Amino acid sequence: MRRGILAYRAVDFLSTHLPDTSGPGEECLLLVHVRQIVGQIHYRLCTHCAQGVITTIVIDERFHSTGLATRALSHLRPRHPGLAWRSTLRKRTTRELLLRMRIPAATSAAPCHHAHQAPTHPAPILATG
Repeated sequence: MRRGILAYRAVDFLSTHLPDTSGPGEECLLLVHVRQIVGQIHYRLCTHCAQGVITTIVIDERFHSTGLATRALSHLRPRHPGLAWRSTLRKRTTRELLLRMRIPAATSAAPCHHAHQAPTHPAPILATG
């Protein structure tokens, strides 16, 4: 019971874009409890096709069976309205979660052909020294 309350009250969601990834729209939703990352959901977005593909779900073991993964996936829908969500995950535990959330399996990890296009802006050059 206490872990469930922690999962709903004391965990914040922070969204970030992943730089230097294989394609556009690479995102990560961090689940943070008292300045410690207790989970991550990696996903790809394509606004051209209105699709989102969940590629990884990692939840700290102490937060298993608390509803935190369900809450995190539910958080993605209003954060990215109008997208159709799919998943590339195949493990039994994540498959059951995705069935409950009505997120179908994707046929490939790339959301669409836009994911293979080169970025429109050059990568930043970092100075070393």
